Amino acid sequence: MRPTVRRGPDDVVVTGAAVLSAFGPGIDPLLSAALDGAPAFGPVTRFDVSGRRVGQAATLPGSPVLADELVRMIDRACDRAGLSAARRGDCPLHLAVHGDPDLPRAAAEDRAAHGADAFGRAVARRGGLSAAVRVYTSACVASSTALADAAATVARGQADRIVVAAGYLVEADQFAVFDAGRALAKDGRVRPFSTGRGGLLLGDGVVAVLVESAAAARLRRAEPLARLSGWGRAGDAYHVVKPRPDGAGLARAITDALHRAGLRPEQVGYVNAHGSGAPLSDTAESAALHRALGGAAAGVPVSSTKSVHGQALEAGALLEVVVTMAALRAGKLPVNAGYLGPDPTCPLNLVLDQAAGSSADHGLSLTTAFGGANTAILVGAP
Repeated sequence: MRPTVRRGPDDVVVTGAAVLSAFGPGIDPLLSAALDGAPAFGPVTRFDVSGRRVGQAATLPGSPVLADELVRMIDRACDRAGLSAARRGDCPLHLAVHGDPDLPRAAAEDRAAHGADAFGRAVARRGGLSAAVRVYTSACVASSTALADAAATVARGQADRIVVAAGYLVEADQFAVFDAGRALAKDGRVRPFSTGRGGLLLGDGVVAVLVESAAAARLRRAEPLARLSGWGRAGDAYHVVKPRPDGAGLARAITDALHRAGLRPEQVGYVNAHGSGAPLSDTAESAALHRALGGAAAGVPVSSTKSVHGQALEAGALLEVVVTMAALRAGKLPVNAGYLGPDPTCPLNLVLDQAAGSSADHGLSLTTAFGGANTAILVGAP
């Protein structure tokens, strides 16, 4: 029996997307690296890492400015969608960032001008968008939460379209936090679901997408890149940083995404997993997939593209949704890079060695965050 669809009265599509990653600007170089399993990790030169345990990340050359790159990606996504300047002026912004990068070093009397909300308003103004701005700072699920909120708002008919943008550029403060917490992989590679995995590595990511109702897109004769078929969010509050071992929270998010889309587990053709390469996290995510998908979990192809582009924190989820969209359009599934061998706690059908051909219509993009936050975004062919 087909589940009841409860996503809202209107279909939701993505009509524009733009990405900046360690592979440079554009979706094509990022997808190509993901399909080849060719990681971008290398020595960090943007700031001094001489006193750190780990000195590797996936970064662009030089010191790009986050606000400038966000505005550039917003402009490119809107251009790809054919959105006129007038329509941009009425378009809200959902922005996922860690905060204003200048805040930690701002003088006390200037700190109010460098808050996350002020930063978001400035990005919206420079991007030619409306003053209706929501800023999300909820760690790794920030951009997937922003995307789910945008999709729900559009599905309910409360907005025709919303720009969702997210950005993180590897910087000294967060790098130091993850290094001190021994979360970074000392061997310079991210090895999701593999034996011998040693943790995550950070990576640059700046992304923007235009989320739109299918009806509004048709009126503009805009070609959808993908359909946002379903979304789910759940919290388990198991531990400050450790994932719940049985994956119950993430499983609820997956189940809710399928419910919204009216799909059965066996209709999921690919999973772009959170797959951070952390020992406990990958094991819990594997449990979540089996809990949510049942018997279908053994056959669905799985990979984590963090194995090539790294962990982009607040921007990571949206970056991975765009990779998932592009992979479905290309009919090829990204490689789970860095793999050394099977781990019995991660019994998944991993895409190994080379990109897998696929005719899948739907892919899941999964994200988890410290504190027990979990999101699932179900992407469909347009």
